Amino acid sequence: MQAKKRYLILLSAGASLILLFCFGGIQVPLSRRGPGRRDDHSLTGYHPGAPWRRLQGYLKVFSTWEKDHDFHEDISPRQKRDSNSGLFTGRRCRMESCFNFSLCERNGFKVYVYPQQKGEKLSESYQNILSSIEGSRFHTPDPAKACLFVLSLDTLDRDQLSPQYVHNLKAKIQSLPLWNEGRNHIIFNLYSGTWPDYTEDLGFDIGFAMLAKASISTENFRPNFDVSVPLFSKDHPRTGGERGFLKHNTIPPYRKYMLVFKGKRYLTGIGSDTRNALYHVHNSEDVVLLTTCKHGKDWQKHKDVRCDKDNVEYDKYDYREMLYNSTFCLVPRGRRLGSFRFLEALQIPSTVRSIHQDKILSLRQQTQFLWEAYFNSLEKIVLTTLEIIQDRVLLHASRSSLMWNSLPGGLFTLPQYSTNLGDFPFYYAKLGTKPYPKFTAIIHMVTPLVSQSQPVMKLLVAVAKSQYCAQVIVLWNSDKPLPAKHRWPVTSAPISVIEGESKVINSRFLPYNTIPTDAVLSLDEDTVLSTTEVDFAFTVWQSFPDRIVGYPARSHFWDSNKERWGYTSKWTNDYSMVLTGAAIYHKYYHYLYTTYLPASLRTMVDQMSNCEDILMNFLVSSVTKLPPVKVTQKKQYKETMMGQSSRASRWADPDHFAQRQTCMNKFANWFGTMPLIHSQMRMDPVLFKDQVSILRKKYRDIERL
Repeated sequence: MQAKKRYLILLSAGASLILLFCFGGIQVPLSRRGPGRRDDHSLTGYHPGAPWRRLQGYLKVFSTWEKDHDFHEDISPRQKRDSNSGLFTGRRCRMESCFNFSLCERNGFKVYVYPQQKGEKLSESYQNILSSIEGSRFHTPDPAKACLFVLSLDTLDRDQLSPQYVHNLKAKIQSLPLWNEGRNHIIFNLYSGTWPDYTEDLGFDIGFAMLAKASISTENFRPNFDVSVPLFSKDHPRTGGERGFLKHNTIPPYRKYMLVFKGKRYLTGIGSDTRNALYHVHNSEDVVLLTTCKHGKDWQKHKDVRCDKDNVEYDKYDYREMLYNSTFCLVPRGRRLGSFRFLEALQIPSTVRSIHQDKILSLRQQTQFLWEAYFNSLEKIVLTTLEIIQDRVLLHASRSSLMWNSLPGGLFTLPQYSTNLGDFPFYYAKLGTKPYPKFTAIIHMVTPLVSQSQPVMKLLVAVAKSQYCAQVIVLWNSDKPLPAKHRWPVTSAPISVIEGESKVINSRFLPYNTIPTDAVLSLDEDTVLSTTEVDFAFTVWQSFPDRIVGYPARSHFWDSNKERWGYTSKWTNDYSMVLTGAAIYHKYYHYLYTTYLPASLRTMVDQMSNCEDILMNFLVSSVTKLPPVKVTQKKQYKETMMGQSSRASRWADPDHFAQRQTCMNKFANWFGTMPLIHSQMRMDPVLFKDQVSILRKKYRDIERL
């Protein structure tokens, strides 16, 4: 009998383990292109004669169960059918039958949040959900432009015994003029039903609305219509979120405990059988499954013979220490199907003894990626939900499973830019390709062209002479008229001059269609670089196509006295930013800068005519979780730049520096964290400064300058 129990427990545990790995991406062909994207094969990823080594891909999608275990053993099938049939009228809803796509055709995927009604109270968690939507690029204040609608009535907690429960919700929702039986609405919910059976009844008919719900059963989940979200606590951070605990890989990957759990044990009612049986597997050594009977006010009335012993054992172990030192974390169901342990366990990836250690490392890395990409803040949970729905609405421009399941994740790979993986800077290694082997230089000009001896003229010639230069674009942001064509130098690479949109500084980062290459060399008009320096920087960038690679470096620090972030331009032993006055990066970041970042930050930059380079560094480091790459340069670059008349006042102006301090903290506040990462690495040419003949050095001019 005991053996049978153990087998049943192991089967139940195995079922719980599967929950950690069931993250299937949205399946679309990897080669499909979005509308209006270029078809020139040479510009979607350069295929060299010897392709790069293919790295291991993302985790394969795990199969889902055909049927879930039935935990409602005390309810008859007929009772279950009767109770479920009253949940909502749109039980058979799918996108094609219950969603009005015509609302999305004119303005794209825009989301409208109902204005809060007078006297209606919102929980902090629901207020954070609404704030995340209103601060996103999806939000519109105009319901006539909306594709999706979100209630301002708090629907998170539909447990009638909860103080957060909103009464008379049915009547309030039915009175909304835009409700339309719930079509094109999404309802967020964490808790439904109440003691003792905890059904999934929300207390009102959701009609044809979609559910973004935690603890939803497969019986009630409508595939490709509802969205299953993790159960999160009220303390879950709204923005930012902690990084995962995985700092480095350990070989072998096994930890102190093989399997752990620590939580409440329900003595009666639904969910009690699962946790009551965990003690059969607990061995106090490498399998530590701890439960306490202390739950509710009258727990002592129901205590069994194991409660006192379990409570003592429970108090011996520190919860976080167990998580950090476990190879695997069990996620058994509680009263409801969901559990906070799902999010907690994502920080500590899991395995079992039968899985090979290589697979353990792969799973550990993947669960950390999933945590950081989608779950470590409430904002990411909400935005992921909206992105999933957008992919369903705009099926022709939806993400592939690779985009969802590999770095940097679906929130940073926008299919409106392209659905072709080769157009992004993140997938060259996986595709066995390289970036297009040339760059487009964009020189930002604000000073009138009055002399052929201006530094910008020398810069134009030096850049155009590079063997990797495809073209030079002069972005004319001066208030003076464009110079005549004959005023520009004759170069081997074509030069085109375009006027900046509204003459604002952010126009240097617009996604211009005239950029045919993957790489962009961003330059200020007073930058002083030689052709050799340009060539070397580009060859370095080809090895780091997802990062900013360049010359002038800056750093950030935490000022403990002022309790804020600081900005420094001092030459130190590390850096965290490479300024875009002389830097190379992938052109996708122009699109991401323009469409992903909020208008409030971009407006702030335009009003100050400052900090656009800092904001770009924040964005790229937030996407890659990596620092920029500094390359070697002639030391007089800094002094030469500061000595030019065109922008000397800007760099010497103390207000300019103070503005940059302000920008650092404004940007960190929006990102919810400090994404910048320090680095002590500088890329020098091989044989740089070595005691060998200068003729043996490929980039010999760098040492002569």
